[in-house]
Order: sequence, then C-alpha cells, then structure tokens
Amino acid sequence: MTKFIGKIVAIFAFALCAQLGAAQAEVTVSGSNDPTIDIDTPLVSMLSGERDTLGKFSAAQVSKLMTPPEGSTPPSLTASWLAAQPAAQGGAQFDCLAQVIYHEARGESLKGQQAVAEVVLNRVDDPAFPNTVCGVVHQGTKRACQFSWTCDGKSDAIANRASYARVAKVARAMMDGAPRSLTDGATFFHTPAVRPAWSKRFVKTTRVGSHIFYRKPVRTASN
Repeated sequence: MTKFIGKIVAIFAFALCAQLGAAQAEVTVSGSNDPTIDIDTPLVSMLSGERDTLGKFSAAQVSKLMTPPEGSTPPSLTASWLAAQPAAQGGAQFDCLAQVIYHEARGESLKGQQAVAEVVLNRVDDPAFPNTVCGVVHQGTKRACQFSWTCDGKSDAIANRASYARVAKVARAMMDGAPRSLTDGATFFHTPAVRPAWSKRFVKTTRVGSHIFYRKPVRTASN
C-alpha cells in the first residue's frame, strides 16, 4: 500500500511540475521568516494549478490511479482467492510457517489451516515466545517440543506436494498480513482427543475443525 500511495504522489507531483514548469515557477529556499508575508496568493495559485492538472485526467484514469493493486493486501482468506494466487514462495520464515501448517493441519479446512497459522504468528508477537516463526516452530528439545512433529522421530519430508502447495499459499497470505480473525489471539491449541493440564489455566477462545484454541488470561492489577 505504501508503494501504491507513493506512486500516486509521484504521478501528481510530475503532472504538477509539468504544469507549473511552463510558467517557470520559482522553487527556492525562503530568505525571510517574516510572518507578515502573505502566503495565501501563491498557495491558492499552486492548488489551482494542481486542480487544473487533475482535471485533464479522465474519470477512468483517476479511478485506476486510486485503486490499490490487486492482491497488495491479503483479504480474509477464501478458497477462490487462494486458488487465484500464484505458487507461494519465500524465505526461511515462510518455509517454517508452511511446514507447521502442513504437518499440523493439512487435512483441515482452510479455516483450520489459517487458525494454526494464527497461533504461530501470535506467538511471534508474544514476548514469552521466540520472535521469529522458525524459533516458535522449533522451540523446545527432543523431549519437550512445542509441536510434536518436530521431535517425534519421524521424517518431516513433504510427501504430498499438492497439499503443501495449498498450505504454502495460506502461509504466504498470513505472513503478508491477512487478518488473524479466527482465534482471538490464541497461542495454544490441542485436539479433542487429549486434555492437557495447561488447558485449565488458559482461556478457551474457539474450536476450528479438529483443534481447540486457547490464549493466556488477561491479568488485571490488584488493589
């Protein structure tokens, strides 16, 4: 979005300079700080020139300039939107997020996959956890890891490339800023088949597919 706004500003500035250049507009550093100098006249003149310049653009051109580039900000995820996206790519942090979605939720619905991604990204933002995706995913030891697939002794190789391609798009969209709208800030989850002791200490936020999600309770100051 920043690049898009910059593009509009640059176009307007170029058009304005072209308009005022013909009149040899003087652009200099002021040699006086006299507060009594009337700045209304040059300001009005400048704005008038900008208005006249913008008036030369057709309605279609103005609409095109003011429309953000498609896909610049990921929307709430839908199957149709994801299907239209190119194959997902990225660096190490993207790879780690795609892998955790694949191993934890490749058989889940799109919402189930998004919810797992939210937990990882929420942890990255939480000072109690590592501040990178890979740090969160691989936190722990061989005896006590945060995500069981990272220390279960089994191969972590991607066996289903089609499934990985789909979850990779989810990972890419979530890292690019798609809304975390499903888990209400959750930083933990488990399947209904188990009931870990820690679940009693946290606030249940929702259930999405085969996972139940939790966040830390909000602490209030005691009197």
